Amino acid sequence: MTIKHLHLRLIGTAAVLLGCALTASAKVKLPTIFSDHMVLQAGVPVPVWGTAEGNEKVTVTIAGQTKSATAGKGDGKWQVTLDPITAGSKPLTLTVQGENTLTAKDVLIGEVWLCSGQSNMVLPLTKVNDAEREVKEGNWPQIRMFTTKWVICSPETVGSFSAVAYFFSREIHKGTGLPVGAINRAAGGTPIELWTNLDVQKQVPELKPILDAFDAPKAESTDPAQAEIDKKQAAEVEGKNAAGTQKKSPGYLFEDRIVPLVPYAIRGVVWYQGEANSYTVNAPLYGRQLALMIGDWRKRWGYDFAFLTVQLPELGGPQKEPVEDSGRAWVREGVLQSLSLPNVGMAVTLGTGEEKNNHPKNKQDVGRRLGMWALNTVYGKKEIASSGPLVASHKIAGDKIVITFTHTDGGLVAKGGKVKALAIAGADHKWAWAESKIDGDTLTVWNADVKDPAAVRYAWAGNPAEANLFNGAGLPASQFRTDDWPAGK
Repeated sequence: MTIKHLHLRLIGTAAVLLGCALTASAKVKLPTIFSDHMVLQAGVPVPVWGTAEGNEKVTVTIAGQTKSATAGKGDGKWQVTLDPITAGSKPLTLTVQGENTLTAKDVLIGEVWLCSGQSNMVLPLTKVNDAEREVKEGNWPQIRMFTTKWVICSPETVGSFSAVAYFFSREIHKGTGLPVGAINRAAGGTPIELWTNLDVQKQVPELKPILDAFDAPKAESTDPAQAEIDKKQAAEVEGKNAAGTQKKSPGYLFEDRIVPLVPYAIRGVVWYQGEANSYTVNAPLYGRQLALMIGDWRKRWGYDFAFLTVQLPELGGPQKEPVEDSGRAWVREGVLQSLSLPNVGMAVTLGTGEEKNNHPKNKQDVGRRLGMWALNTVYGKKEIASSGPLVASHKIAGDKIVITFTHTDGGLVAKGGKVKALAIAGADHKWAWAESKIDGDTLTVWNADVKDPAAVRYAWAGNPAEANLFNGAGLPASQFRTDDWPAGK
């Protein structure tokens, strides 16, 4: 199915989502995202669009400026681009006038983030740790969330907010003093193939088997028992059968939930997904898929907005072998690989997972770690650490391997004594638990029985429960490996 045909099939869904007339109409109409209580992105040009009668003049007014456009003769579509508006907490009114007049009241100018992914992004605040207290204290009127309409954050409304999006927004609001708008576009149980333009995926030869097998009755899984648990829990979160969503064709959610938002001005994206892809034998391709999606989304918007990713937390039985070839580990590495792209950040969530729960309740630390990267990198708060330790380089020194890290913020720290979840191997690919020594921002690794070491891996398992390498700011190190050996080696 081509994107053109898929788009035609999805027009009705997109219209419901954003409430925008998709054919000419005698009256000016706006997508519902342009409505009361919305947040517009500060400091950048702001597109505003909709439909009207063909050739009708449409005038948009806000914050002392007025812009006009003429609706297309055939399709009635129009768009204006507002000049950058300074951030502020004073409510404004957006007026759109043609044959009729529309107004959006209580409009704030601040920071807008698109929050997407699967069920851990869907998970509402009522299902996290200390939920009762968090809801009671959730009185932040300058934080708004859009799911099907803009909602002001209050103790009466915040319980239904995406917990990750809320905690992230709270960090940004508290750290900058600016209004924050979170656009929640997430769906439980969904692989990344649904979120990426199908035509773009077809251009990558190594993805062809994934696309060809997508509608198979049963996907091959590295852990079918846990995959079933994930489906059941996702159904609980969303209130519907997550497997039904998974059966949609590749590119479906891109067309349904992302395309209708373009080109709404945003500061960036927060992406929490990967669980669905971790159960397949294609997990090692996740990094390629994520980079493809990031690049295509940015192309649609026309600029390299900030893109924040979540590296999956622990799940399943605790690590027993020095290296466990887990799909979850490969997806984590795929997220790590995305850091090679410009303006991409990552929150390491090791330490927040639960052995038997794919929707761990500690979403506060997830939001906090995401917020720390954004505050440091996007908002210039350099006094705030942006990341846990990341490998910068490594070298083999006799019978040892010396690894140098960035983002040590005062030096590497092994909580509880020595670094655990650390493995070393020779060229024979036989892994053994490793000893190590920390010296500032370097980690020297060895095993007396491995005379000619070739590679080191850290926290390479679905649940590296003993992962305990941190930086001086208390942020955990990412899972890493110094080799480029293929999966299964």
